[in-house]
Amino acid sequence: MRCLLGLLCSSVEVYFYKAVCREFGVHVGRMCLMFQLFSAGMFISSTAFLPSSWAMYMMCTACAAWWTQKYEFAIFATALGSLLGWPFAALLGIPIAVDMLFLKKLYRTFLQWSVISAIAILVPMIIIDSTYFGKFVIAPWNIVKYNIFGGAGPNLYGTEPFSYYLVNGFLNFNFVWVLALLTPIALILSYFFVPSKNKSTLILPHYISLSPLFLWLFVFLLQPHKEERFLFPVYPLICLCGSITLDIIQKLFFRIWCYVKTFPHGTHYLDTTTFIMIGTFVITNSLSILRMYALYANYHAPLDVFMELNRYPVERRIPKTAAINVCLGKDWHRFPNSFFLPNTNWNVKFIKSEFDGMLPASYSQTENGTKIVHSHFNDKNKEEPRRETALEPIYANKRDHWRVVRHFKFLNVEKSHKFFRAFYIPFISDIYLTYGDLTLLQTVRPMSLAEDNDLKCALRLLRSFLTEKQCGVNGSVSSI
Repeated sequence: MRCLLGLLCSSVEVYFYKAVCREFGVHVGRMCLMFQLFSAGMFISSTAFLPSSWAMYMMCTACAAWWTQKYEFAIFATALGSLLGWPFAALLGIPIAVDMLFLKKLYRTFLQWSVISAIAILVPMIIIDSTYFGKFVIAPWNIVKYNIFGGAGPNLYGTEPFSYYLVNGFLNFNFVWVLALLTPIALILSYFFVPSKNKSTLILPHYISLSPLFLWLFVFLLQPHKEERFLFPVYPLICLCGSITLDIIQKLFFRIWCYVKTFPHGTHYLDTTTFIMIGTFVITNSLSILRMYALYANYHAPLDVFMELNRYPVERRIPKTAAINVCLGKDWHRFPNSFFLPNTNWNVKFIKSEFDGMLPASYSQTENGTKIVHSHFNDKNKEEPRRETALEPIYANKRDHWRVVRHFKFLNVEKSHKFFRAFYIPFISDIYLTYGDLTLLQTVRPMSLAEDNDLKCALRLLRSFLTEKQCGVNGSVSSI
């Protein structure tokens, strides 16, 4: 699945790159591509199986079509991203609509293709969703209604300060993020101090073509509920704006340098400012690589546990028909998805922990399982105890009942330095980082012959930190 998502993302990025080269220039296009290739943000979002990642693919496609004046395709791609993916991605289509309706006066094209896109996408969606859920369902409208019009709202799931996206943007794009935020200022400086006989864009002025990024940031910076994935749709635009700002810095430097030194007539600004571009690449790409390695080294343990879990049935000779419970404790949110379970006889169960909100639930194992709305479902993020066991104990203290199958190193965020857990510095980070164990445990209680015929193996996945001689303290887990 991730390979297919990566292939799709690569395809739309190629289309995006060609459109950027055409609209903003080859130099800007090449820098944008370089930033995208090494960006930690693109590394995360490009293969994430999330609606916001799909919205990012379609945003790339829509902007590329828009900048090449393929308005019909731009409308359809925007509709795909917002209707089939994430409804709020329609916000990115507002500048396209403004260009078509107020600048180009393409009223008929806009209306015609908006209707065609809505019918082509919504009708199959409504039919399929309504069939599976047993009632009339318009999924995009349900999302908008819950979050904006009278629903419980997203704030139930946590709020973050205004600075959250500023810090998160730097973690994923480092100084490219800073350059992107400075783009409006850079464009003003360029207008006054870098006179040019030719336009810097082919079709649209910068304030229109780059407006989707700043419109998105304006809206989402003001929302109390913030998540990293909410910025996924504009990640390519961050790389583009960073490239434009870097290009302007090179032009400004060349402009100033011309007053200091005389250059032959016809000298191009890239002839003397390439070192600025190369230096920026070295710094930003190095930080991105350090960030990506930190994410892998510090937080890869949950995937390692489930890879071990998939080897378990073969190595332990567990019958394929055996019903197995995989019990998740306070780290339930690190469970990737059911695709990581060996087969359909392996079921996820939850252990009571400090978390007191609504937990995921499986569909009922009946033909109409997707149509059943259980009485304990709620949209208030209230705890539903039916799918949980007793309060999660410290299993490492119960060695007579549990056997350690495998340990995997996992970062203890609270006891680790903020910078060194965010960017891995060879030979230095390990001094400032503290690790615990993500542990896979198995019950060791005696089994009767009848139980052996109908084997039920309980595997416990829990988070426990190492002390000097034993594992196990209860506490929440978070990542920077």
